[in-house]
Amino acid sequence: WLVIDRKVYDVSRFSKQHPGGSRVISHYAGQDATDAFVAFHNDKSLVKKYLRSLLIGELAPDQPSFEPNKKKSLLEDFRELRCTVEKMGLLRPNYFFFFLIFLHLLVLDAASWLVVWYFGISLVPFLAGMAFFTVAQIQMGWFQHDLGHCSVFRKPRWNRLLQIVVINVLKGLPASWWNHLHNQHHAKPNCFHKDPDLNMHPLLFSLGKTLSVEVSMGILSLAHYNIFSFFSLERRRRSSCLTITSISISSVSN
Repeated sequence: WLVIDRKVYDVSRFSKQHPGGSRVISHYAGQDATDAFVAFHNDKSLVKKYLRSLLIGELAPDQPSFEPNKKKSLLEDFRELRCTVEKMGLLRPNYFFFFLIFLHLLVLDAASWLVVWYFGISLVPFLAGMAFFTVAQIQMGWFQHDLGHCSVFRKPRWNRLLQIVVINVLKGLPASWWNHLHNQHHAKPNCFHKDPDLNMHPLLFSLGKTLSVEVSMGILSLAHYNIFSFFSLERRRRSSCLTITSISISSVSN
């Protein structure tokens, strides 16, 4: 079970059918998931229709409706700030801006191959093509990131379709794998054992004495754990085995 707006929901069975993955929900098992629910779901009225059948009760008046490790005053300030930002329209996408982003990364990607094709593979054309290709790949990564957050189009389906084009076709990575890990990252940011970014890059993203001790104790088994979890994703999601393995190994070696 978990709590959303002081209402308690039994999501034991639903978690397996959750579009965002079961782990995102399991990370909030027995906790208040109100802020994560608001952040992840654009069309809240539609999602709440599915929640009605899962409702099993409400919190008692004396029970706090926030995570025990967070300050109530900070949460209230954050929620107020989010409402203010939404009312100001700062979260509405600029379609022309994203069109230019998509156009320029296609131009850069095409230019990288055309330079090598037309001028050959001597040093200068090769370096120029590599520069174009590197910038294009970086821009694709950030563009598909916004698509993965459903920040470009209002309908999530259009975001997913274009994300598949960018990350699957142009970058050669599985969108389902990226979404699976990144959703967990934003559900529990900087929380060891729950944030995949910490599990994959413990020396780069871990702060604090307690967390550092946990990382140092678990780093020896980290390589095996990451590769195993990625292969299980491969079987379930039919992702690229070679790509996932290479990313896991490079992250462990950093």
